[in-house]
Amino acid sequence: MSEIQAVLFDYGGVLAEEGFSNTLETLAKEQNLPVKDMTAEGMHAVYDTGFVLGRGSESDFWIRLRERTCLRGDDSYLRARVFDGFVIRPWMLELVAQLKAEGYVTGILSDQTDWLDRLDARDHFYQYFDHIYNSYYLGKGKRDPSHFSDVAADLGLDPSAILFIDDSKKNVASAMATGMQAIQYVDQESFIEALKISLGIKEI
Repeated sequence: MSEIQAVLFDYGGVLAEEGFSNTLETLAKEQNLPVKDMTAEGMHAVYDTGFVLGRGSESDFWIRLRERTCLRGDDSYLRARVFDGFVIRPWMLELVAQLKAEGYVTGILSDQTDWLDRLDARDHFYQYFDHIYNSYYLGKGKRDPSHFSDVAADLGLDPSAILFIDDSKKNVASAMATGMQAIQYVDQESFIEALKISLGIKEI
């Protein structure tokens, strides 16, 4: 494997608690709706309306989700609940700062909407990163394997010199298929151990 020069982090589920699917599941329970269906339909709606790729509006997304699931609540209420679910992990930002100080290029690689900008306005995490790759502005997400190649090209690095961290097993597999090194985030302890192995260091 190539020596890692850049480390890219997913946002929800890695840098922060997963506010989208977790909140939708909570809302489903509160409103006596099928939890599994709510999570799946949330993902379908955000892609089918093009919201996550910057091709559709937030209003389109919520309308589609309410139609498919009978979810109750206006846009501002539902958005606020989702935002409340995205809780930054301070130890992650400390880790990013440490990696950057040690010379690694750092970035966010996330399938997100313009919500990511609003969350940064609240939590001020962009400042820790050299690059922000957000599907909303790129018009392409992790479901498209070429997205990872595009990011590597933008960084001017061979994919094998990039380490990607995501909580989705599927996204990790897609990144690795394009030549990136990758870690699936499950919990803090296992992640730190995997990161030390990937970077070839004893302590973080």
